[in-house]
Amino acid sequence: MKNDLTGKLAIVSGSTAGIGLAIATGLATAGAEVVVNGRTEERVQKAIEIIREAVPTAILSGVASDMSTAEGAARLVAAAPEADILVNSVGAALFKSFEDLTDEDWLFIYQLNVMSGVRLTKHYLPEMVKRGWGRVVFISSESALNPPKEMVDYGMTKAAQLAVSRGVAELAAKSGVTVNSVLPGPTRSEGFGSVLEGIAQQTGQTIEAVEKGFLEQNRPTSLLGRFSTTEEIANMVVYVCSQQASATNGTALRVDGGVVRSIA
Repeated sequence: MKNDLTGKLAIVSGSTAGIGLAIATGLATAGAEVVVNGRTEERVQKAIEIIREAVPTAILSGVASDMSTAEGAARLVAAAPEADILVNSVGAALFKSFEDLTDEDWLFIYQLNVMSGVRLTKHYLPEMVKRGWGRVVFISSESALNPPKEMVDYGMTKAAQLAVSRGVAELAAKSGVTVNSVLPGPTRSEGFGSVLEGIAQQTGQTIEAVEKGFLEQNRPTSLLGRFSTTEEIANMVVYVCSQQASATNGTALRVDGGVVRSIA
């Protein structure tokens, strides 16, 4: 099966590193024109260089904007007013205990992880519906289904994304536009990787040992038994964005390594 997205314009928020960068690279490999987004021009240009090295024929542009604010979202849509594919990938975890989270922390992570996707989807969805084709993907997490005690705020935002995604899919029903969520499990991304590296340095362990310990203590139900790669997450997203996935709509697709113990 070949996922051919030639002629499609894709916007991937938060695509200068980690899962977002892998998704942008995957979409470019499938032939889509890709708009890269990150907080700074330096990071955006670096990401474009990385993607172009992997896909020399890629058609790329970039928009530097802070997606945790309405102004940042407005800057992105002003620079790229239309899209065939929207991947709401931007997100973060604060890695604070529940007791240490301030009101400002809760509001910040909600603005970044949830409202960024709400704002972008609100802008791009109507034109997709008018054209009769489009793909909207929210990058949620298995933490939406298994809220983690060590990241209560993060789990809350990821559950909210599922509600937004399904609700928007209902709004776009029978239009040719699909709206889905993808739920990664523990993934060796830049953000999580830096946390693991910090633990490894503090404890004198290898990264592999820290990952194993995290899975044993926090995700013991993992069937994969290791962290996923960002490319493995991106593979699912590229498929969901393809024509072949036209009947996959309004659903939450787990790429969690079997962490969630459920058959549905």
